[in-house]
Amino acid sequence: MNRGAFYGVIASLLWFRLQFPIWLILLILLALYAIMGGYSYLSVVARTIKRDVTGLSRYLQVLLRVRSFQKKNWTVPTVFESYVKAHPNKIAFIFEGREWTFKEIDDFSNRVAHVFEDAGFLPGDTVALLLDNRPEYVAIWIGLAKAGLVTALINSNLRDKPLSHCIQIAECKAVIYGADFCEAFVAVRDQLAPSVKQYAFDFKKDASIPFGSLNLDTLMGEASTSPLSGPQRANYNDKMLYIYTSGTTGLPKAAVIRHSRYIFASFGGFYACGIVKKDTIYVPMPLHHMSGGCMGAGMTLLFGLTAVLRKKFSVTNFWSDCNKYGCTVAQYIGETCRYLLAAEARPDDKNHKVRLMFGNGLRPQIWEEFVNRFSSPTNRVQIAEFYGATEGNANIINFDGTVGAVGFVSMIAPSVYPVALIKVTEDGEPIRGEDGLCIRCKPREPGMFVGMILKNHPIRDFHGYADPNATKKKVAVDVFKRGDAAFLSGDILEMDELGYLFFKDRTGDTFRWRGENVSTSEVEAVISNEAALKDCCVYGVEVPGAEGRAGMAAILDPERALDLNDLHTKMSKVLPSYARPLFIRIVNVIDLTGTYKLRKVDYQKEGIDVSKIKDQIYFFEASSQSYVPFTSALLEQLKSGKIRV
Repeated sequence: MNRGAFYGVIASLLWFRLQFPIWLILLILLALYAIMGGYSYLSVVARTIKRDVTGLSRYLQVLLRVRSFQKKNWTVPTVFESYVKAHPNKIAFIFEGREWTFKEIDDFSNRVAHVFEDAGFLPGDTVALLLDNRPEYVAIWIGLAKAGLVTALINSNLRDKPLSHCIQIAECKAVIYGADFCEAFVAVRDQLAPSVKQYAFDFKKDASIPFGSLNLDTLMGEASTSPLSGPQRANYNDKMLYIYTSGTTGLPKAAVIRHSRYIFASFGGFYACGIVKKDTIYVPMPLHHMSGGCMGAGMTLLFGLTAVLRKKFSVTNFWSDCNKYGCTVAQYIGETCRYLLAAEARPDDKNHKVRLMFGNGLRPQIWEEFVNRFSSPTNRVQIAEFYGATEGNANIINFDGTVGAVGFVSMIAPSVYPVALIKVTEDGEPIRGEDGLCIRCKPREPGMFVGMILKNHPIRDFHGYADPNATKKKVAVDVFKRGDAAFLSGDILEMDELGYLFFKDRTGDTFRWRGENVSTSEVEAVISNEAALKDCCVYGVEVPGAEGRAGMAAILDPERALDLNDLHTKMSKVLPSYARPLFIRIVNVIDLTGTYKLRKVDYQKEGIDVSKIKDQIYFFEASSQSYVPFTSALLEQLKSGKIRV
């Protein structure tokens, strides 16, 4: 029996929903172990069979449900409306003490749908949404989806050119902006086409709405709460959202999120993490990101759970909120875990009902300490760490708590979920063998994580970005055989002998800081423009005790004429806080030839080690809101935790 036939046997057993007991599957494996590699293979299988069978069965649950929705042509609003009918008075969202029922969210969204359909918007048109976390945020885009419209979820941190770019790249025909973002929107609206309609939301009665904007509150007050009449305006495979990601270069990219992808991502999180419908989920993550907007809010929309929302993550209120509202599941990113762990101990640290936390970026160094700190003798917190790109088709999860792992590849049937690690250059270009195909990485060998693309598959397809050129850059062809294709994640992972995957680094000109992807070319363009066209290169550096990489800018200034604090003031008007360099390195020479990228790699390797760097380095001091000389003493304070970033 060859490997393909063997995997077919296993897949068949799983496909029939695991009606065969595990002992029988184990017996089959024992009978075939010699053919598949002898004792070494048997050893691996014995250590991973429980994980693999659990993971594969959960994956098949997702696949069956997704295919069912595909056949029924159910969209996200269709599923949500089924829960409205089932329990209209159940609490959907809790926000700042107010409870929103499923019916209230449904009524609100119906009003939105009527307003935009009556205004002449057609299915497929795009509307930008610039608003902070709140139940209305979700209700607005659900209402637009009911009308068949696509919502571009604008990162609320963006200003100036990045903000106008995000509206333009998605070809938005309208913008909905909240009162808190009035100044930011007004500053860029002259850069938009005159035909773009403007809707102001949540302005107080005595507040002045900018000339040219329509009052969305007034229009909704006059609209019906009944559903739109006639057939549904969108289909299962239609676009529903644009969620922005930095990618590897340039300004933010609008990743296409179809109803199908949103459903798969939410279902994947629900089943893989072991969430149940009686759970209450705590969502402190931004709703304009995939994690908060889909993996968080999606649990309410597609499973009928109650979600507790926060406008912004708060160390002080995290556990007290979970305790107050009886949350049993909570979201995290690596930074939030580090902040929670660094806070002073409080009774709420253990007096809560949170049994599961899921997210990405929890550092291996603090994993066990975090779990022990926030678990009680009767309630041990389980961690479900996942990995996946907003736009990608390769998503994995570590649901068994293996410290540091972001997921795994099944050692029993690896072909069931076709992902792989391939060898790449330092610039992220695939390395190919003599046959012209990509080279798979061996265990303990770092490589780029890729997901094989299967057109029209409910899970394996890749929908790309609003910009077709950006989409092409993320796809490799002739990967493992002629004619195939794979999504290039841009991330370097490493796999151990048991199939567990560990995140190592990002390739290209992007780094991650404070849970956000930072495009170095975007920051370089801003600095060069604001610093009298001085040459510079931006890169990420590791900071002791911090998750991700902080920004450092090497700026060419041999005359030492640059006013760094003036530069910071100018950057603050354009760049979100997470994108502004924490460190600035003043250099006499920057190589702008073909070896420029190699030079940047050299800078990255030197990091912030002042004992090795001859150039002057400056550090942004939060207390004084200014750049100060970075010394060995400051470095020691970072290492000891006296200074936190």
